[in-house]
Amino acid sequence: MSHSLGVRQAQKQKTRQAFLDAALGLLAEQSLSSLGLREVTRAVGVAPTAFYRHFHSTADLGVALVEEALGSLHPMISGTVATAGDSDERIDRAVALIARHVRAYPAHIRFIARERNGGVQQVRAAIAEQMDRFADEVRAELAKQAESDGWSDDDLLMLAGLYVDQMLMTASAFLEADPDDPDEEERVARVARRRMRLISIGRRNWLG
Repeated sequence: MSHSLGVRQAQKQKTRQAFLDAALGLLAEQSLSSLGLREVTRAVGVAPTAFYRHFHSTADLGVALVEEALGSLHPMISGTVATAGDSDERIDRAVALIARHVRAYPAHIRFIARERNGGVQQVRAAIAEQMDRFADEVRAELAKQAESDGWSDDDLLMLAGLYVDQMLMTASAFLEADPDDPDEEERVARVARRRMRLISIGRRNWLG
């Protein structure tokens, strides 16, 4: 009996992932608000009623995609900030890490960049919640650094938000870089490093 339950659960998870993968592929060329349930089920090869065994709506599917796209990044982003080394070294590592992630998961980055200000309120809220979590985790790491002596929690959270917003902007810029221009990715990286260093200079002089 337990074996049968395990098989059914594995199949259910496989079908759920198929819905996520199909939706992500369809969203390469359209927004979530224009995505039809029948489009997704047709891509998966199941009846429309099967969709409701896994999601309440396409908005619910979008929220699951947000978790898939951003949920696993929390240790990576806070770890980048926490890594030992001077500020420029941390910035260089952060920009390189973002570039690698965009190359590995372009569809996820495209989805988040488009839907952050898209027409589906539940998905906008899910992205905003994840971004707030990123900012709070980065704030906690920044608070451990000597440069943060004398900073209030509110100011550290503001600083963390600037870094997180810049990371997302950088990811979007890498995504839009022309793949046929070998120099364009380096131009994106150079601008990102300069912007993050500008934030760091402001940090060093904020309490001055």
